[in-house]
Amino acid sequence: MALRTQLLGTSYLVLPDGTPPYPGVVVIHELYGLNDNIRDICHRFAEQGYAALGVDLFARRNKAICMARIMVDWLAGRLDDFAVADLKAALARLVERPEVDAGRVGAVGFCLGGTLALTWACTDSRLKAIGPYYGSAPRRREALRRLCPVVGSWPEKDFTSGAVGTLETELTSAGVAHDLKLYPGARHSFFNDRESSYDAAAAADSWQRVLSFFDAHIKAARNAL
Repeated sequence: MALRTQLLGTSYLVLPDGTPPYPGVVVIHELYGLNDNIRDICHRFAEQGYAALGVDLFARRNKAICMARIMVDWLAGRLDDFAVADLKAALARLVERPEVDAGRVGAVGFCLGGTLALTWACTDSRLKAIGPYYGSAPRRREALRRLCPVVGSWPEKDFTSGAVGTLETELTSAGVAHDLKLYPGARHSFFNDRESSYDAAAAADSWQRVLSFFDAHIKAARNAL
């Protein structure tokens, strides 16, 4: 498949082969920033027919200060921090492109990115589905009932795994479609094949779940318009 890559501001865009318009997905990095792992994930989504945009939240900023600000805002229950504002702006740039179908977009995020995907989706109805990996749920529980469909993946014993019970309760109560899974024996960052915690079986299973869920809630969204 002939993929096309380019920079979109400070973000990394990969466009698929085939006939546009394409569904889109924003890929949100871990604390490592926009690195080769995130670029590879963008390519993997493009191979599945998505216009994939890897956003760099630390571009031209001090990473330590950014992380501190995000943590303080999360503890305070804010849903509109600078990172969420950046993600909303990145999505706007993505859907302005004629190759992208603005009615079929979603997001996936890892650790920091998983937390931000959950936070962002509480306030942005453009997102048709999100795929948080080992992310923490926003502290404002009532906001979770405004989420779009969620396919989430966590290691069973991890500081983020408490999000599963919280999300299960709130999403079920609100009637929001979801597929949440804990992976026994997996560790944090199990999807990152550049880390010692990489778990091939958990990564493969979660990837197929994300693709199936996104196919149903993002790719198929055009048929519902």
